[in-house]
Amino acid sequence: MADYIRLKGLEFYAYHGVLAEEKELGQRFIIDLTLETDLKEAGMTDEVTKTINYAEVYQEVKEIVEDESYDLIETVAEKVANQILDKFVGIERVVIVVKKPEVPIPGVLDWAEVEIERSKK
Repeated sequence: MADYIRLKGLEFYAYHGVLAEEKELGQRFIIDLTLETDLKEAGMTDEVTKTINYAEVYQEVKEIVEDESYDLIETVAEKVANQILDKFVGIERVVIVVKKPEVPIPGVLDWAEVEIERSKK
């Protein structure tokens, strides 16, 4: 049986994309995280130290998304997944969704997104 913490709709302004305009002007990126971890002890003891600190996870994601510029949202997702798995001992698996609402293509769509799943095992 698995337990999950989900953080949905983390929104950042950053400079990812292949086109020069994307790197110069920037745009919004929306990230959803699913963190697989054992929440039993936290639930039984009501101790915040027995769970994952959402604020710390948010800060890690923010730094990755806003501090560097990448061509691909695939790279953003991979960097986020690797950092979360490396930094947070209790997280065994992550699912990362990176959404790019302002896609520079001639057509109508809500967004482009990538979803990756990574684990420590």
